[in-house]
Amino acid sequence: MYCTVSFPNVQIVHPQRISCRYENTILAAHSNRKRRPPKNHRYPRHAKQPPEFGVNLFLKKPIPALEPTQEEEEEEEEETTDVVWESDEIEAISSLFQGRIPQKPGSLDRKRALPLPLPYKLRPLGLPTPKRLVKLTAPDVVSSRASFAKKVYKSPTFLVGLAREISRLNPDEDASIVLAKWVQFLRKGSLSLTIRELGHMGCPERALQTLCWAQDQPHLFPDDWILASTVEVLARNHDLKFPFNIQKLTSLANRGVLEAMIKGFIKGGNLRLAWRVLVVAKRDKRLLDPSIYAKVILELGKNPDRHIHVLPLLDELGERDELNLSQQDCTAIMNVCTKMGKFEVVESLFNWLKQSGSQPSVVMFTSVIHSRYTEKKYREALALVWEMEESNCLFDLPAYRVVIKLFVALNDLSRATRYFSKLKEAGFSPTYGIYKDLLEIYMASGRIAKCKEICKEAEIAGFRLDKHLESYYSINRRQ
Repeated sequence: MYCTVSFPNVQIVHPQRISCRYENTILAAHSNRKRRPPKNHRYPRHAKQPPEFGVNLFLKKPIPALEPTQEEEEEEEEETTDVVWESDEIEAISSLFQGRIPQKPGSLDRKRALPLPLPYKLRPLGLPTPKRLVKLTAPDVVSSRASFAKKVYKSPTFLVGLAREISRLNPDEDASIVLAKWVQFLRKGSLSLTIRELGHMGCPERALQTLCWAQDQPHLFPDDWILASTVEVLARNHDLKFPFNIQKLTSLANRGVLEAMIKGFIKGGNLRLAWRVLVVAKRDKRLLDPSIYAKVILELGKNPDRHIHVLPLLDELGERDELNLSQQDCTAIMNVCTKMGKFEVVESLFNWLKQSGSQPSVVMFTSVIHSRYTEKKYREALALVWEMEESNCLFDLPAYRVVIKLFVALNDLSRATRYFSKLKEAGFSPTYGIYKDLLEIYMASGRIAKCKEICKEAEIAGFRLDKHLESYYSINRRQ
């Protein structure tokens, strides 16, 4: 059984029409939506470059513009946010690369207004500026004076000239007359060189006057350098009044003054007082510089009767942890030890110097070779000669003398004559001892003609070797 139902106000639409309407709605929605630009246009890699300078864009013929597309319109909208160069700016920038900037039209003969008067220039001249206000008002002047003072107070030329000016004073005039003129340029330690120079000039009393004047200057004294220099000058010239209680002096004086006193006594030839001060300082456990011991050892080594005093000084140097000795001091100790027969001290000093990283000089090589020659260690001495040759050490006259003596002891005639020829090629004049050594090795080898040649050459140089040749003839006749 069928039943019919009717709906009022309801219009039935065909399904095909519904689908067409749905497609039209979607197309309308897509057309109303704004189209997004491509990524390379939305985020450009480089900013827009300004136009090329030097090209006048306004004289160019305009290019007929094409109809802009939608994408070009969007790019133009983005470019509106960038900086727009005006014609004046472009012309000014381009002129920087072409020449001067074009001036705006106007009068070129404009007169510049005078500057306003400055009050400090209109102020009337008054009294000179006080010294205490110089730094505030004229710092350039102060800096120039300060730099000049720094150059002067340690200049050897100025300080030696000051000593010469003091030495030219009349005997009744005091050194303060000259020193007072330069007091503003002196600093602590300046006058030590002046005092030493006065000592070299033989004016110890002027050196003492300089010290007395410096004691009254607050910015120059107390100064250990001035005091030590004065003590050394007075001790060298035998003008130092030595006190009876020497132990009290060593306990009060500092290290620099004690060392200066010992140096002065040594240079003045008063070795007894120098030894006395050194012994008292050692008793009070005052540690002095090793160079002082080297100087005392050198002076004591000149007298064989005083060699006994050298041994305790050598022992004291050997007990030190740090031995700060120069090559000159080491060579002086080596020569004394060679005379005393202390060859082990020579070798230990030589090894210590090489381990410290210093390159031995020709004087030290010569001292060690002479020590090994004296000890009759000829092969060890010969090895040291080859070490000198490998190090390209230039030989001096004492070195040639010791090496030729070594080859004579080894009875090596060829090397002895070779080094004798090197000696003359180097420009040295052979000594009497070298001629005597060569004559001895020629006589030992029986070369009589060479012996006569050496005697004749020595006679031209001012030496006579006829006695040695006659003694050789007499020995051969007896045999």
